[in-house]
Amino acid sequence: MKKYVEAKKFNFEDIKGISKRQLLQHYTLYEGYVNKVNEIWSELSKNLDYENPNQTYSQIRSLKLGESFAVNGTKLHEMYFENLGGERNKPYGEILKLIEERYGFYEFFKKRFRDIGLSVRGWVILAIDSIDRNIHIFGSDAHDVGSIWLSYPLLIMDVYEHAYMIDFGVDRRKYIDEFFNNINWKVVNDRLKYYNNLFKDEKYDKPIKPKANPWMKYYTY
Repeated sequence: MKKYVEAKKFNFEDIKGISKRQLLQHYTLYEGYVNKVNEIWSELSKNLDYENPNQTYSQIRSLKLGESFAVNGTKLHEMYFENLGGERNKPYGEILKLIEERYGFYEFFKKRFRDIGLSVRGWVILAIDSIDRNIHIFGSDAHDVGSIWLSYPLLIMDVYEHAYMIDFGVDRRKYIDEFFNNINWKVVNDRLKYYNNLFKDEKYDKPIKPKANPWMKYYTY
């Protein structure tokens, strides 16, 4: 089997409130997604002609659905681990400015993010969208469900039970509190800067805001 991607290494030493045992078990699950990406891509590279393609069941259908699940599972876990830990665990800079413009104040954003985290089964993603150039909090029940095309992820939270069950049992709310205590806002700001560099074109450089809408500051979908 050809190795197209390798599991990244992450430093969990600075993460407090979520045990190393929990994080290492979670990391092992992530490695499984990486292995499946390599397995699926190796299989796809062998054959360019799959017989009897069909939307109910066929080999190519199974491979392509598995591909989107494994690739998204890999990417989401990498961004999740990356935005944990570090010294900058309070929001600051450009991301804080966007949050306050969009949600009014940080605590309201935090409550909305938490509420979504308690309502979905897989992921909560703060992303900036290329259509309106505003930040949005998206929810997803699975790696391959709920993806918003051309939105760039800034902050990722895993809310699958495997992310917290060892430490918190079924107390997802407590896990979310510890997640917020461990956000590396430098990473989030770096992602925002990267996005802004990608979209330097004038038509992408400013958020679109509806006219004559005094509630835009609290327009929080």
